[in-house]
Amino acid sequence: MKNKSLKKQLKDLQLGDLICVEWTDASIGKSLGSGVAVDVPVKSWGIFIGLLGKRSKHIVLAQNNFQYSDGIYDIDYTAIPVGWAEKIKVVDKQHVSSEEAERLFTSFLRGGRRVSTKHKQQKVKNHGYY
Repeated sequence: MKNKSLKKQLKDLQLGDLICVEWTDASIGKSLGSGVAVDVPVKSWGIFIGLLGKRSKHIVLAQNNFQYSDGIYDIDYTAIPVGWAEKIKVVDKQHVSSEEAERLFTSFLRGGRRVSTKHKQQKVKNHGYY
């Protein structure tokens, strides 16, 4: 980990906190246009739903959630490698309840789908255009 301050910031996070993560993304481009400016600073805001990853840990932020039925969500998310993070700021503690944050986390792990023995619910695509 880059520094002890970031490690402490991660330790203090709780599911449901609205946070802003400052990090440096990878860059792509052409050598004639970039020079040595390969660092791409990013700020991402979202609801903290977990620290996940097998090979390397990622800070997972839910940025939009779509509730299709009671307790089932489809979410837009950002997963930021911890090694790329520079600073974490808590904007609002427990912005969503821990129960709702847990449902978001569960839906994230299920990939937005719920399967039971009675029926199968699949992700609905709604583009808002008819």
